[in-house]
Amino acid sequence: MVDESLTVIVREFDVNKDRERVEAVEMSCEVGPNHKLSLFTNMFGDPICRVAEIGEEIVGMIRGCIKTVTCGKKLSRKSKQYNITTHTNQIPIYTKLAYILGLRVSPNQRRMGIGLKLVNEIEAWFRKNGAEYSYMATENDNLASVKLFTDKCGYSKFRTPSILVNPVYAHKIKVSPNVTVIPLTPSEAVILYRNRFSTTEFFPRDIDSVLKNKLSIGTFLAVPSGSYSTESWPGLYKFLLGPPYSWAVLSVWNSKEVFTLQVRGASRVKRALAKTSRVLDRALPWLNLPSIPDLFSPFGFHFLYGLGGEGPKSVKMIKALCGFAHNMALERGCAVVATEVASCEPLRFGIPHWKMLSCAEDLWCIKRLVEDYSDGSVGDWTKSVSEFSIFVDPREI
Repeated sequence: MVDESLTVIVREFDVNKDRERVEAVEMSCEVGPNHKLSLFTNMFGDPICRVAEIGEEIVGMIRGCIKTVTCGKKLSRKSKQYNITTHTNQIPIYTKLAYILGLRVSPNQRRMGIGLKLVNEIEAWFRKNGAEYSYMATENDNLASVKLFTDKCGYSKFRTPSILVNPVYAHKIKVSPNVTVIPLTPSEAVILYRNRFSTTEFFPRDIDSVLKNKLSIGTFLAVPSGSYSTESWPGLYKFLLGPPYSWAVLSVWNSKEVFTLQVRGASRVKRALAKTSRVLDRALPWLNLPSIPDLFSPFGFHFLYGLGGEGPKSVKMIKALCGFAHNMALERGCAVVATEVASCEPLRFGIPHWKMLSCAEDLWCIKRLVEDYSDGSVGDWTKSVSEFSIFVDPREI
C-alpha cells in the first residue's frame, strides 16, 4: 500500500497560492559547495513553471523558458544577401532552445527523485511546445547537479563559460580619456547587434525584445577619442559603413530589480576586514583603495551582456566600458557588476574582476529533445565545437 503522504505531485505554479511557500524553499537552498562561502538568491516571487509537493508542502520547483537562438552559421546562396555593413554573407542558423533554470529541492527531501521528476516534467512541456534542444547551467564542482543531468537525464557537457564578477567600490573609476563612450538608442543597438553579432552562438532571435526591455538600462559604444563625440555622432548606419580602427560595445541589465544576492558562511574576521576596506575607501577616496562592498546582506547587481568589439585596441575599449558601467552601478546602489563570457573570449582580458568572487568555469550541459533538425546545415548542435564567443541572454541569469 502506497503512503499517499509521501507521494510527490508535480503541478503548475500558482502565483497566488504558492508564492510564499516557494520563497521559503528558495531561502533554504544555498548556492555553493559545502564549507565554503555560499550565495543565496532572493527571486522576489519570480514565477515558477512547475512545483513539486508532498501533501500540502512544496518541496521543489523548476523554471524554464523557450526561445529561438543561433546555433550555427552558413554562407548565403544569394549574393544579394551580402551586407556592406557586416562585410560578410554569412547568415545565422536558428534553433528552438529550452533553458532549465532555478531547479531547487528542499534540503530535507533530497535523494528522493524529486529533482529528476521535475526535470522530466519540464522537458515534456518543452517538447510539447516545439523545443529542439534543452540546456542548463551549473557550477563545475556541483557534483550532485552534474550527475543528475549527465547520468540520469541524458545531458552532455557542452560549454564552460566564465562568470566574472567585480565589486563596486565606494569611489568612481577613472575612464581612460583616450576613449569616448557613446550611448546608443535601443533601435540603434538592435541594428548593431543584428549586423555584427547575429551569427554568435546563443544569439537570441528576438534581440529587440531584450534591448527594449525595461530592465535593459542601455547600450554603450566605445570609440577612440577624436573619432566621434556624443555631439558629432553621425548615426549608426554611417558608423557601420566606416567604423574606427577599434571599437567595443556592451549593454547593461538591471538585475537589481529582479532579485538580490547574499553571501553566506563568511567568518566574523572576513566581515570585519570587508567593512574596514569600505570605511577606508569612503574616508580616503583619492587613494583609490579597492574595497569590498557589503555582500553579507542582500545586495543588487548589474549584469553586462552583449560584449563585443573589433580592432587591435578593442580590449582597451571594453575595459573603458566596464569602468563606465561600474560608475553607473555605483550611482544606482549596486554592490557588484557581473558578466559571463566564453572561456576563450578575447575580450575577457579587458574585463576587471575579482577571482574570489568569480567562477572560472561555469558548466553548460545540453540535450537534444527531438530526432529531426530544423536546419540540416548544423547537424547535431550538441556535438559542435565551441566558438570564441557566446551571447548570454540576461533574461536567463
